[in-house]
Amino acid sequence: MRETEHYETAVEDRLPFMQKFAYGLGMLANNLQAAAIGALPIILNLGLAMDPRLVGLLGSIPRLFDAFIDPVIGHISDNTRTRWGRRRPLIFWGAILSGIIFALMWQLYPGHSEMFYFWVFLAASIVFFTVYAVFSIPLVGYGYELTADYHERTRLMGFSNIMGQIAWLLCPFFYLFIYNPKIFPGEFGAVKGARTLAIIIGVCILILGIMPALFTKERMRLPPRDTEGALQSAVKFFKRFVDTWKSGPFLKLCLATFLIFNGYQLGASFTFYNMTYYLFEGSTDLARQLNLWFGITSSLATFAIIWLTTWVSTKIGKRRTFYIMTSLSLLGFVAKWFAYNPEHPYMLLLSAPLISFGIGSLFTVVGAMVADVCDLDELKTGERREGMYGAIYWWMVKLGMAAAALIFGYLLNATGFDVTLKGPQPEHTLFLMRAFDCGIPLVASAIAIWSILTYGITEAKAHEIRTELEKRRGKMTA
Repeated sequence: MRETEHYETAVEDRLPFMQKFAYGLGMLANNLQAAAIGALPIILNLGLAMDPRLVGLLGSIPRLFDAFIDPVIGHISDNTRTRWGRRRPLIFWGAILSGIIFALMWQLYPGHSEMFYFWVFLAASIVFFTVYAVFSIPLVGYGYELTADYHERTRLMGFSNIMGQIAWLLCPFFYLFIYNPKIFPGEFGAVKGARTLAIIIGVCILILGIMPALFTKERMRLPPRDTEGALQSAVKFFKRFVDTWKSGPFLKLCLATFLIFNGYQLGASFTFYNMTYYLFEGSTDLARQLNLWFGITSSLATFAIIWLTTWVSTKIGKRRTFYIMTSLSLLGFVAKWFAYNPEHPYMLLLSAPLISFGIGSLFTVVGAMVADVCDLDELKTGERREGMYGAIYWWMVKLGMAAAALIFGYLLNATGFDVTLKGPQPEHTLFLMRAFDCGIPLVASAIAIWSILTYGITEAKAHEIRTELEKRRGKMTA
């Protein structure tokens, strides 16, 4: 586990600030979509009174579709050749379409049947996740290739994740905005609030998302591809898809991310319910206030954690940093169980910083590790396939998100939760909701630590791989 060699980043390997900033704006747009998609579906249940199982299906089916289209987009991204590069044209048009479709898909109005909402929203979601993949997958692959330096990759991921974290800082205000009776009065005020918020977010996605395409330069200048027929292209896609799954280090990173991120998401789905019905006996007004401060505390802590992760990783290596940060989050989930106290509800804020260590460090350190895996893949295959690796990495995340969305609906029903009570829930329901909230991410994160024990790309190994690649094909610079 000990990283025995340390290499300083050469001056020529440092990325200019403006390129980091432009890429960070793209990640902010990416996270805005993710944060809003996670926050707004509660309107379908609490605003339009849809069955939680149907809401779960609406969260899972489009993500399953998205997960299967991601590798296709990754393959296209790897093999696109234009005067503007491989990734930038896809990022540009994907951002524009994502912003427009996101704004439209939430324009739901009261007065229709439950199944009307289900089918309309399902169709809109599938279209959205398709154009979202056109934006997000090239963007992720782009980040893996912007620098060849082991530590500069971590710094880029840390910088872009700090900017992306702004979306999660804003997320608690989403609830405060859509549930504000002064702005959106009436029985269906929150539904109108969701429609308005979707338009605002859609505009932000469009403007911020095109920035990496406009203000960064691709480092990789690859030779043009020969023209291929449809059958030949399909065969090549499936071969590369299968080859990617043969990378042992990459699969370990996928498993760890799958467990930490989706365990966190599934557990956190119960947090607002626990605040509302366990801490405040059904008062959504009080729960919204606590949820706002819990989100702000978590987000502010995550800013510091991302910076700390970046700094620590450049001193002791990525793998050891992963162990430390994830282990601290385990303490946070234990603390969260004891912090659920109806007599002192704001004690819950004490657990937020510790919980944030796992999810806050995850995409900084593991994202940089995936970039190292892409170098190892080039050494073995002679090809640059950041798009495919990024697609399958997020394929695993989104597959887990689909499962989490589906499982949540059934777990919520299994607790005995009844939205028609409009107040306190049965004692066994409250106990199970807290157990799922704290226990699922605790167990998932512990398994994730185990999965990285044999990950073998150390700093010295990464340096050896880069040296060998540059002997073979020379440095690729913009």
